[in-house]
Amino acid sequence: MKLLDKINSLEDLKKIPVEKLENLTKEIRDVIIKRVNKIGGHLGSNLAVVELITALHYVFDSPKDKFIFDVSHQCYAHKILTGRKDFFIKDELLDKISGYTNQNESEHDLFITGHTSTSISQACGIAKARDLKKEDYNVLAIIGDGALGGGEAFEGLSNAYELKSNLIIVLNDNEMSISNNYGGLYKNLEILRKTKGKSKTNFFKALGFEYVYLDEGNDITKLVKTFRELKDNNVPIVVHIHTKKGCGLRVAEENKEEFHWCKKQGIDGKYLRGKQDENYPIVVNEFFKNTFKKNQDFVIVSPATPTLTFISKEFRKILKNHYIDVGICEQHSVSFLSGLLKGKIKAILEIDSSFMQRAYDQILQDICLNNIPATILVYGGNISQSEATHQRVFDIPILSNIPNLIYLAPTNKEELLGMLSFAKEQNKYPLAIRIPTGKVVSTGEMDNTNYYEINKFKVIQNGEKIAIIGVGNFFEKASNVCDILRKKYHINATLINPCFISNVDKDLLENLKENHKVVVVLEDGIKEGGFGYKVCNFFANSFVKVKCYGADKEFISRRKIELSYNKYRLEESMIIDDIISELEE
Repeated sequence: MKLLDKINSLEDLKKIPVEKLENLTKEIRDVIIKRVNKIGGHLGSNLAVVELITALHYVFDSPKDKFIFDVSHQCYAHKILTGRKDFFIKDELLDKISGYTNQNESEHDLFITGHTSTSISQACGIAKARDLKKEDYNVLAIIGDGALGGGEAFEGLSNAYELKSNLIIVLNDNEMSISNNYGGLYKNLEILRKTKGKSKTNFFKALGFEYVYLDEGNDITKLVKTFRELKDNNVPIVVHIHTKKGCGLRVAEENKEEFHWCKKQGIDGKYLRGKQDENYPIVVNEFFKNTFKKNQDFVIVSPATPTLTFISKEFRKILKNHYIDVGICEQHSVSFLSGLLKGKIKAILEIDSSFMQRAYDQILQDICLNNIPATILVYGGNISQSEATHQRVFDIPILSNIPNLIYLAPTNKEELLGMLSFAKEQNKYPLAIRIPTGKVVSTGEMDNTNYYEINKFKVIQNGEKIAIIGVGNFFEKASNVCDILRKKYHINATLINPCFISNVDKDLLENLKENHKVVVVLEDGIKEGGFGYKVCNFFANSFVKVKCYGADKEFISRRKIELSYNKYRLEESMIIDDIISELEE
């Protein structure tokens, strides 16, 4: 019988002799590898900390002692040991829980966590609450995978010193972020690793922390010994643990960046494949690759997510110091961008939609208030079946309502290239482009749109009674609805591609009042505060009825896309039924 079979609670874990814990960690690691291979998930980061998490739970007493995970890229072993192992073993349950910590799943998870650098701040708050209530328990912030380089982590570290009571910051140092680590802090971590924690140049001691270093971070026996010595201390302390990313799986150890997160069946060898099929991020990067050959007076900035935007290692080698990874620091990336532009360097920020809101203040103040002609490329904006922490439906309401900012939504390859050319040349506006998702659509015709003519929509097909506006990803859906209306109901609808989603084309919309009864807006994002609401606001005092289609204002997690489309009435047949009903009234 396997050791893991005997563990249904943390009490069961504590009954296992220390000398058998290494065998248990091998079983946990095997379970993680098999689950990730079946459904995908964070791999290298979780494999690095199997021993670390097992030792923490062996020594400390969750949920009395509070575990706060950062990013929760490293929470799988934690979940397995806290009553959720069946969700990692039984095929029918594999996708029934979050890949991140989730307070709705277990009393051992304090927060729903999916973004970085928050754990120390949260731990400070919990520790302060404990002290004010004169309670007695350990508070542990578990941080790693580049999260320590984020701005909030620095703020939390600075404030943690003031507690002068129990707070244990467990730094999982696997020498990596999602990709490579960059920055002076990580140089200090390197020095501390090389000196086994004995260097006088110690960032944490300079802030007033007690400091402990363990080089053998995948040695369960030494981890248990270290944590036993630290338990119930009465000062803020940093425990610096050196681990190996991907530990126990050779392909993940040798390809750390590629196997930070792994696709379904990725471990079977299907992840490290050859030439990628063309997608929109590749279209973007080919454009900049060709641009760079002609003019090297620009840089691409990434907040630690080159894999999400398909900035390959080969492309980074071509760009050299014109590719800048600032770490998982979205706020810094935007302010840094503003400085580059002030220094007369053309700068492009590539950022995933689900991370973009982290930099809202800097976009509003440092870019738009100063009217700096930066270019922000927003990737992955759509209604998806991702985790609640990584929903990508909020970017249109956020960006399209900031003064001075022009937000563009291409519907095909040629429009995307035309907008990128505009972005490369223009020096008047803060600019964002919502990179399309899905299969690349190509018209085969060069896009000659004059994007300097702001807020001018494209009428693709003239009609009457019904006007359908398809935003970005949903233009194809709008076009299909028009085709069905014409073929099945003999209704010739007007089809509009807005291109600009930060404002409306007032002249065009005013002209629609002459012979249109209903205007339908389809957008691949949240409705409230979105583009459709701008159209609705324009027609508010007229007889024209506006029907907006998109996502509801809600947090969803791992819901199948077809279920969301059904709930939001985004199936083409549903949209057509609604249109016909409006015409019959």
